[in-house]
Amino acid sequence: MSSIIQQHKLLLLSEQADVYGRILETANLPGLKIVTGSLPPYPADCDLVFGEPSLIRQALPHLPNLKWVQSVWAGVEPLLDPTLRRDYTLTNAREVFGSLMAEFVFGYLVLHERKILQRLASQKKHRWDQTPPGTLRGKTLGLVGVGSIGAELARAAKFFGLTVHGYTRESEGCEHIDRYYHGAELLEFADGLDYLVAVLPNTSATRRLITAEVLARLPAHALFVNVGRGATVDESALIEALETERISGAILDVFEQEPLPAESPLWETKNLIVTSHTSAPSFPADISRVFIVNYLRYQAGQPLKHSVDFERGY
Repeated sequence: MSSIIQQHKLLLLSEQADVYGRILETANLPGLKIVTGSLPPYPADCDLVFGEPSLIRQALPHLPNLKWVQSVWAGVEPLLDPTLRRDYTLTNAREVFGSLMAEFVFGYLVLHERKILQRLASQKKHRWDQTPPGTLRGKTLGLVGVGSIGAELARAAKFFGLTVHGYTRESEGCEHIDRYYHGAELLEFADGLDYLVAVLPNTSATRRLITAEVLARLPAHALFVNVGRGATVDESALIEALETERISGAILDVFEQEPLPAESPLWETKNLIVTSHTSAPSFPADISRVFIVNYLRYQAGQPLKHSVDFERGY
């Protein structure tokens, strides 16, 4: 390990650049000079960038010395366009969103089973409503995607007494998954699930993975939750499944087009809750820790954590 402190210039590209800047300055990272600037001209001598992929994309052609980009998001789709340069290391934000996603997913599962919205409606009518509630205990949760976020959801599911099935590309490293499925086993995976939760990135392999055929394998009481990417779901098929009560409900945090257009039929679809991409916000204190750990590894010449494969998209 070299003891020489390398000098680096970091460009912050974020709507919260001032907040990130204060956190990083307090960290006193060795050899790091921090600059901000969301519009051109960008400082051409910056070799590091930390920020939002949508803003970083605009800056890529203006940073000839770029070596490493740290995204504040888990998803990095704006930087995966094959026409863009790929001559730098790209890392994303992982291991920070799992607990937030767990709060979101299980909050809505409890809301569904405990009939909380129904209770509120009954209260407004001054009606004593003793409709028996459901329970999560003893039911089966299916996770489409078991990365760091899916693994945290699986861990939290055990607190509620759920059986957990996981559908993944190939990995089987989560101890909280009771049964794994892969490849052509998607329909078998969906059979009989009480809750289907999608936690996938947007890649060519994941687009429209949740089809009418998959939804048809769910029982009528099933609930679908998407906290991954909107392109994972055939939205027309989901609308039909909800309108015909083929499944009992859906919670959508992400959509193929965001913001969701005012004219989209999803706003009025029966038994659908729209949460407007709020399930796991990027809190600067959390994301800054990801950068700080990686920067110290970068200075030490060690491999960076959470590197993104441009071809796979994650």
